[in-house]
Amino acid sequence: MIDLGRRFPGQSPLARRELVDGLRERGIVDEDVLRAIGSIPREEFVPAAFRHRAYDDDALPIGQGQTISQPYTVAMMSQLLEARPGMKVLEIGTGSGYQAAVLCVMGMKVFTIERHVELFRQARENLERIGCNVASYLGDGTVGWSAYAPYDRIIVTAGAPVIPSMLLKQLAPDGRLVIPTGGRESQRMQVAVKVGAASEYDLYEYGEYKFVPLIGRNAWSMEEGPDQEQGR
Repeated sequence: MIDLGRRFPGQSPLARRELVDGLRERGIVDEDVLRAIGSIPREEFVPAAFRHRAYDDDALPIGQGQTISQPYTVAMMSQLLEARPGMKVLEIGTGSGYQAAVLCVMGMKVFTIERHVELFRQARENLERIGCNVASYLGDGTVGWSAYAPYDRIIVTAGAPVIPSMLLKQLAPDGRLVIPTGGRESQRMQVAVKVGAASEYDLYEYGEYKFVPLIGRNAWSMEEGPDQEQGR
């Protein structure tokens, strides 16, 4: 794992510890996830107007009708990935870059896609500022990033009507994909586990969430309604 303690020693250490304690009380048991969240300065990923709320367990606006997910959601999705250091992880929906930072600090090789050019640029700056080396791409995340496929893990940080088939095709044997699916107002968290090298998948479901819609060729279209400023 990357140690950010020396780079940001004085930024809200108590608030981070309290956040981690709260996540542990809510059922997050993956210590690698907790250590990553405890070491990352979340205030570096939120607009200045919301920095005083950076360690609240809430989603916060980041512009373009998008949000940074509440820490519990980031922790739960990271835990469900069951990723190990050195694995290739594709993230769909970079947002502020916070989820990518968590995976990077945990030791994963992270590839991330964002469709909003303003967020894409800001996320790159955020990640570079804290020393996270993440490959980023501006485009339609619903078609994946075939140039670097297959991926050991794929995480989607927006709500889709169904699991995009193009993403399933980019999973490595025994790979896992974590994605919220359902309607535009609420979704269920799903985990698809590829069965060996075959085109077969075991599906698991975990709780109800509310994310911004996943927009793209293989998900929702812009004409199907406004983005919801929650959940990312």
